[in-house]
Amino acid sequence: MADINYIEINKQSWNKKTEVHLASDFYDLDGFLKGNTSLNDIELKLLGNVKDKSILHLQCHFGQDTISLARLGANATGVDLSDNAINKAQELAQKCSVNTNFICCNIYDLPKHLNQQFDIVYTSYGTIGWLPDLDKWANLVSRFLKPNGKFVFVEFHPVVWMYDNNFTKVEYSYFNVAPIIETETGTYADREAPIIDKTITWNHPTSEVLNSLINNGFEINSFDEYNYSPYNCFRGAVKVGEKKYQVAAFNDKIPLVFSLVATKKATA
Repeated sequence: MADINYIEINKQSWNKKTEVHLASDFYDLDGFLKGNTSLNDIELKLLGNVKDKSILHLQCHFGQDTISLARLGANATGVDLSDNAINKAQELAQKCSVNTNFICCNIYDLPKHLNQQFDIVYTSYGTIGWLPDLDKWANLVSRFLKPNGKFVFVEFHPVVWMYDNNFTKVEYSYFNVAPIIETETGTYADREAPIIDKTITWNHPTSEVLNSLINNGFEINSFDEYNYSPYNCFRGAVKVGEKKYQVAAFNDKIPLVFSLVATKKATA
């Protein structure tokens, strides 16, 4: 599959999603404009004090996390494939009166657009499934981190992506065996949205994630799994606590999210 194929298809998908997401309760834009953070407890604890830290936020969508990091005092740069999303991110940053930098590109092409190293690289929730090659991804993360810099990553657990959308059966391989090509209506933020999307994604097992980082000069400092999602984004989800949701069919029996922190070795 040619790169341009999946990149253009997914870019069109996210361009359509952006307007729907901006208007959705899921993203609570009104609350965000009033000062609410979009960051969850999981990533806030892993990030620590970011004041005066330079942070590169990969696959930032329309910039809420990037802006939330800037509100905490970070010098934040967000990157995303969708030009609609980046345009909205820039508008949102102006409305929030924060100084952020946004770049629109396929992240594999980021070296063509950015020549800087950061204290922290951050990415979260629904990102690596859009990427076919995690070795290339980990190499990119390393390239943009300073020696001894920190990579903070929070993502939906690969076990989740084995199931069909209603969590009634195992439908997909846990392993990265082939691209997953689908056409769906609506989005996770608004199931009734009148949009039809074709997408191309990949499943990545935990071993692929960890080995891609290890093989590109990272030391894994922590790896944790969580039996809840901070987002109500799965069909059949039930609320079990403040910003904690589980799939009703499984309750607390499967992991829904994992997190890791890795340090770029000084010799990497």
